Amino acid sequence: MTKIKIVCFVFALLPLANPVFADDLVIWSPVKVSNRSYKTTVGFRLPMEWETSAGADFALASNKSGAPLPASGQAMLWGKLQKVSVTPASRAQQDVTLQVDTLRGSGALMLSRSRSWILSDSLDMQTTRAVSFGYNAVDARQATVSASQAVKLIYPWTGTSISAGSSISDVSGDFSSTVAVSQNILPNLGLNASVSDPLSTGRTGNVNLNYQLRW
Repeated sequence: MTKIKIVCFVFALLPLANPVFADDLVIWSPVKVSNRSYKTTVGFRLPMEWETSAGADFALASNKSGAPLPASGQAMLWGKLQKVSVTPASRAQQDVTLQVDTLRGSGALMLSRSRSWILSDSLDMQTTRAVSFGYNAVDARQATVSASQAVKLIYPWTGTSISAGSSISDVSGDFSSTVAVSQNILPNLGLNASVSDPLSTGRTGNVNLNYQLRW
């Protein structure tokens, strides 16, 4: 009951405040999702070498009589550390993200690192690595660990990219991988083809033709 009162108090203040975005030190972003549901993000940001931000996401929905809907509440605490390094030929980014769901007893810690750089006049390269640690008090296996990595080669003059990625989770112990090719045919038309688990007997393929229309 105390948690519901706190959330209701936060939403009672929504009409009194103007949104302040992450360009400032204070994060305050209320949103009216529908006629009877609201969501807001509150927190702060510190512009340092490792940019630090922390806060909470609150959400609540009610029925026509004004009573809160069961399981509609959200009280998510979050924190993030981010470091970005940029040079004329490369860009590197490191992230540490923490999320705690105070109402459902779950949380996650995610560590990620990405880098992109120019290999030559006709070839760029991108790499990403991530590790995630999860916890859920109601699951049979409360703690989980998963890891993923990917690499992409980009030919900017032809609009072609080739990528490969892999992931593994300690829940099932399964290892999965994907190889993909993307080609820009026209400014708004692209062709994507991928193969999942190409070295296994259960490999599957997928081909997509995407068209983007902007107005």
